[in-house]
Amino acid sequence: MGLVSIELHTFQSPKLRSVVEEATDFFERTPVHPLSPPGGFPGGGVYALYYLGDYELYTKIAQDVCVLPIYVGRAVPLGWRTARVTSTEKKPLYGRLGEHARNIRWVNNLKVDDFRCRFVILQDVESDLIVPVEATLIRKYRPLWNSVIDGFGNHDPGKGRYNQARSEWDILHSGRPWADRLLGESPRLRDVVEKVRVFLD
Repeated sequence: MGLVSIELHTFQSPKLRSVVEEATDFFERTPVHPLSPPGGFPGGGVYALYYLGDYELYTKIAQDVCVLPIYVGRAVPLGWRTARVTSTEKKPLYGRLGEHARNIRWVNNLKVDDFRCRFVILQDVESDLIVPVEATLIRKYRPLWNSVIDGFGNHDPGKGRYNQARSEWDILHSGRPWADRLLGESPRLRDVVEKVRVFLD
């Protein structure tokens, strides 16, 4: 048997790219809301957070118009990974935004009122676009908390797992109660600050 022919195994679809671009364009035209938005809404999807505050290290990305996100993320419906979505009444996207708001309220050098968000709800067959739309936005904007500073989207590892190191995000923005219990060897603050400055130069 001969070598694998890459051409015979590589699938490419201009139609898929077109649909992802259409969803991304739609996302960029959605209304901006406080973090987290008032009221609840069902469904999963993709969201972006924008920073408008006066934290000195983020001066170059703080803005009055929400164009450059500081973080892009996704929230998938229950059962999505196993193709067993049973209800569209759950609120994974709304819940994820609320979780981020709580995390920011805990820290000592950020204010949740300085953040805005926008999002696109992707339900039914369109939920298959959640991952490619998120990836496209991250590639396009290279958000700071996705590209340089790791850990904003982390969760409490749970009892018995606190031997891990604190993330770079938790070094820069201390205050999450569970992160303060982590005992592993963590990055140095000055190194994290330097990474941000180099990236934003």
